[in-house]
Amino acid sequence: MDESRPPGRILLFGIQHVLVMAATPISAIFLMSATLRLGTELTVDLLSAAFVLSGVGSLIQSLGPWKVGPRLPFMMLPGGAPLILFLAIAEQHGLPTATGSVILTALFSFVVLPVFTRLLEFFPALVIGTMIVIVGVNLVKVGAVLVTGQPGTPGFADPVNLGLGMATIGFTVVFYLLFTGILRQLAVMLGLLAGTALAAVTGAIDAGGAGGGELVSLPRLTPFGSPVFHLVAALPLMLYSLASMAEATGQTVINAEAVGKKIDRRTDVPKTVRGDALTSLLGAFFGLPLMVTSGENIGIVRVTGVRSRFVTAAAGVVLVVIGFLAPVTRAISVIPSAVVGGTAMVVFAVITVLGIQTLGRSDLDRHTSTFICAVALALGLLPILVPGVYGHFPPSVRILLESGVAVGAFVAAVLNILFHHIRPGIAARLTVVRTEGDR
Repeated sequence: MDESRPPGRILLFGIQHVLVMAATPISAIFLMSATLRLGTELTVDLLSAAFVLSGVGSLIQSLGPWKVGPRLPFMMLPGGAPLILFLAIAEQHGLPTATGSVILTALFSFVVLPVFTRLLEFFPALVIGTMIVIVGVNLVKVGAVLVTGQPGTPGFADPVNLGLGMATIGFTVVFYLLFTGILRQLAVMLGLLAGTALAAVTGAIDAGGAGGGELVSLPRLTPFGSPVFHLVAALPLMLYSLASMAEATGQTVINAEAVGKKIDRRTDVPKTVRGDALTSLLGAFFGLPLMVTSGENIGIVRVTGVRSRFVTAAAGVVLVVIGFLAPVTRAISVIPSAVVGGTAMVVFAVITVLGIQTLGRSDLDRHTSTFICAVALALGLLPILVPGVYGHFPPSVRILLESGVAVGAFVAAVLNILFHHIRPGIAARLTVVRTEGDR
């Protein structure tokens, strides 16, 4: 994990990470732009900032300066539930308030971290494994939607897009089957490039957006104006940050296992959370939602076997460069979503398998453990498998309930405490009382 290979090889592996995760910041910013009706110039500024801050965050988590960052091969991204919360706050209270909410939440994470650290004993392998399975299933769905499009929209399940997605997966499998050594380790990236080449041959790429424009694009400081701080408006995002800490716990543990590093959760998990909070604090001043550690690259580490944290550090440098070079950003943005989705489905499914492996070490032979896992999976997967199930709930409540990862982690943690901590204690006391009564 701490080994540094020749710079050229490290750079190649770093680019592979970038290609797999690049669609996330692009889609996050495009969703922001469409939802909030932002202008083209502002969208370009935000896209530049998303790449730069993703790179800065990846460097922080991979290199771990002082007590910030766990020194694990992590990438950082905007998007997901924090983005939805950001958009909800922006639509209700305005963009300056949404930016202020991100700043308040980042500071809140620093403040509550010592308390959260003391609660880590309530997040054993059973809870973490359940959470990782939900994360993996959710990510596979995200990748699949990139291939098929949203159900009910024009072009849903278009045969051309399905063909590109399946072909990309097929290319990846062939490369992984036939190649050895470094080429096999690059199978994910080669599969994505082969899928892109096929898309170009079949005319599925619109290269018009890749040309023209400026050479250098610099992120704009406070693009929405001075932040406005509104504690009530920021409350949903603060509550989500607690779930995000739980997710960071699982990702730190599973990443450490993937690279063979023994960690102390009480010291290493807080480093991951501090990295998230610091990157989010910096990103807020450039108009971005909360930045979070990505589970995507963990799948790449397991598929390729490349464990070095300097690879993700190199990916961070590449992301920063992309953020400043507008032509590169535009070129990446024209890769068909179906191709990216095909690659993502494979990588994300690996995360689900990692969760299953973690559950295998959680004594599922115990009936209580099986029951806890089953209930947490049922409630955590519900909003993922049945979108809109909480549509009639108030918006602030719905946003939290629709985060399957947050719900699954909370349910698993609470049931674990009830069945494995409180119930045995009560049973022991009752036994003592009965024994004393018999005497």
